[in-house]
Amino acid sequence: MTSPIFEPVNPTNQGPKTDPIRVLLVEDDEDYREIVGSELSWHGFAVRSFADGDSLLGSLDSAAEADIIILDWRLPNISGIDLLPRLRELGVNLPVVFLTSHPQPAYEKLAFERGALDFIDKTRGVEILARRLRLVVKSGEPAANSEADKPIVCGELALSPTTYRAYWKEADVALTVSEYDVVHLLASNVGRYQAYRTIYDLQYYEGFVAGQGNQGYRTNVRSSIKRIRKKFCKLDPTFAEIQNSTALGYRWRGLTVPAERGMPWLLTPRSS
Repeated sequence: MTSPIFEPVNPTNQGPKTDPIRVLLVEDDEDYREIVGSELSWHGFAVRSFADGDSLLGSLDSAAEADIIILDWRLPNISGIDLLPRLRELGVNLPVVFLTSHPQPAYEKLAFERGALDFIDKTRGVEILARRLRLVVKSGEPAANSEADKPIVCGELALSPTTYRAYWKEADVALTVSEYDVVHLLASNVGRYQAYRTIYDLQYYEGFVAGQGNQGYRTNVRSSIKRIRKKFCKLDPTFAEIQNSTALGYRWRGLTVPAERGMPWLLTPRSS
């Protein structure tokens, strides 16, 4: 089943009024397809959905009006990974992103080899998907500031501003967007403590109030840092880069990178 037209952008979506990014979503799970389509619409996208590859191939006129295609890996009749080269044979050259519950490295490697521009685990959520779709579409536009897109490396930590991914010893930490922002803040100020309130405002917005009492936000920050540490420790039980001061807040301890590894040192440690 296909949606007859691109779904309208949710009128409650807050943000600058710009032409919406037009998405073709191919997903065989009806419930999940409706959820993703609805949430992307809320995020400001215009979405047209398809239940399988054959439906998309039978409506290629819609591709002329679209900006990007999202493919599920496992689809009936023709899989997403086989649908991609078929689209290219038919002259459809839109950027393609895989959204899958099968995030194995071998699948990711094959997706990129066949021309996909991104490969996203469904468990990362629609917020991550929305950000990554915007980045993929933006990457096809004239570059505004290539320096801002360069990876940030701090010891064993590598941050990718273009994909909002954090890597520890070359493994994806699987941070949420909010968690990524916190790690980026700490790693961008190596050795300097960031106040509880600063971290809290970064996650929400300045002046936001939650928790009990005037210092309730500290509990929220501690919980956030605990979740972040847990994800790093899952990859490396010895992880101890995030340090705490009850009075000052949190900081990234920071390590130097051996020159022979050839990794760019973009963050300079500073004394506290």
